[in-house]
Amino acid sequence: MNNDLLSAIRFDENGLICAIAQDAQTKRVLMVAWMNAEAVQKTVETGYAHYYSRSRQKQWKKGEESGHVQRVLEMRLDCDGDAIVMQIEQVGKIACHTGRNSCFYRLWNNQQWQITDAILKSEEEIYQKE
Repeated sequence: MNNDLLSAIRFDENGLICAIAQDAQTKRVLMVAWMNAEAVQKTVETGYAHYYSRSRQKQWKKGEESGHVQRVLEMRLDCDGDAIVMQIEQVGKIACHTGRNSCFYRLWNNQQWQITDAILKSEEEIYQKE
């Protein structure tokens, strides 16, 4: 792996960097997650988004359970080296574990959070829960 890939990245004290997945066509932000060095490397190597789950303390490929993988078309590092934005093609048009297109489906309006996006597929259908 090219050392230049990781040398420009300023990982935080936990070895993580904020990663933003943006739909390459619509430019809508679909989700924000975290990457460690391994996730960055696997993303570059495979062309599919990999992240690090802080809650589960493990590496994961987006869509490994749901099938809603993210093909990475472009990856950019910000000027400080502490945030990554990826232009992605979202398979199945579902990025959120709730079955919506985007994790950002709540809008602050009239002094309350309003749900703006419909559920495209239920969590039970996505993860085949019983």
